Amino acid sequence: MRSQLLVNIRRGFLVVVVFFVILGLAYPLAELGIGQALFHSQANGSITANGSTLIGQKWTGAQWFHGRPTAYDPMATGGTNLGPRSKTLVADTKKQIAQLKKEGITPTSDLVTTSGSGVDPDITAVDAYAQVGAVAKARGLSPATVHHLVDTHINQAQWGFLGSSYINVLELNEALAKLS
Repeated sequence: MRSQLLVNIRRGFLVVVVFFVILGLAYPLAELGIGQALFHSQANGSITANGSTLIGQKWTGAQWFHGRPTAYDPMATGGTNLGPRSKTLVADTKKQIAQLKKEGITPTSDLVTTSGSGVDPDITAVDAYAQVGAVAKARGLSPATVHHLVDTHINQAQWGFLGSSYINVLELNEALAKLS
């Protein structure tokens, strides 16, 4: 009876060790290798000299393209939970509209409201085109040059049908900095 108990304990221990090696070491290392080989940039946070292309940056001044406003706490992600009757939301939206108009930008709905995550790095082409005149004027460039820059940074929907086209604001502003 005692020897049977020891055999069962050894078998149980062996199963634990085998599954630890397979699921605790081999599988995660295989996933890491696949991620690094096939999705190197994304696996490492898509970091550029100015930040991550996966997280919206705060750009100030008319010389830069603006993304969507970030959530109130830049270290937190998620919506603000402010509803359409929220006085804070209305005041913040009016303030954002006034700031954009002051910079010579025609406000669009995406330029004055946060995204669901609060840190969306992308805007639509309409949002970027609304800023072309102000950015061109602030940088001393022709509107046609800035418009062309926006045209070249439009990313189409994934596989042509999933989602909609978008522009990564960080990549667009980095290209803009190289132009000037």
